[in-house]
Amino acid sequence: MAETSPMREAIGIIELSSIASGFKTADTMLKSGNVELLLSRTICSGKYMVLVTGSTGAVERAVGAGRETADYTLIDDFIIPNVHDKVVPAIRGMSSVRDTEALGILESFSVASLIEAADASVKAADVDLIEIRLAMALGGKAFVTMCGSLDDVNAAIDAGAEIIAEKGLLVNKVVIPNPREEVYREIL
Repeated sequence: MAETSPMREAIGIIELSSIASGFKTADTMLKSGNVELLLSRTICSGKYMVLVTGSTGAVERAVGAGRETADYTLIDDFIIPNVHDKVVPAIRGMSSVRDTEALGILESFSVASLIEAADASVKAADVDLIEIRLAMALGGKAFVTMCGSLDDVNAAIDAGAEIIAEKGLLVNKVVIPNPREEVYREIL
């Protein structure tokens, strides 16, 4: 009997300092319960990340099991229960855009803090997440792009930047009113 697809009500991530430990941790997390693997890959500066989604309980079990397996190679981890439904498509690079009056960009030294900030941003204001880019060809950094009305983008950027800044990991935050079409073409 096949398992049903997990609900996407939570996401969890484990960031590790070891690639070998990353593969083992991913396997452990997947065996711990009914979660869906969103990403499991090496990231810049020789790290590894595992990102899963599913019901809150299943994600909590998976991250807990992953934390134990990762042991001393654990860099960071988190769980976001009730993740906004725009976050997962943005991680996959499959978002839709409605309003392009303003473009906002948040940049972080940490994958985990950036995902938390993206969730906080989209919950704080009516913005569309364009893309969440995680550590590949970025020297281990991460960034999110979002668009909407100028007021909404400013509110979203401020809410997300606060999350990252509290951890001391904010690289930059930018809001561009009425960006040129050529700038959007580079993102979309």
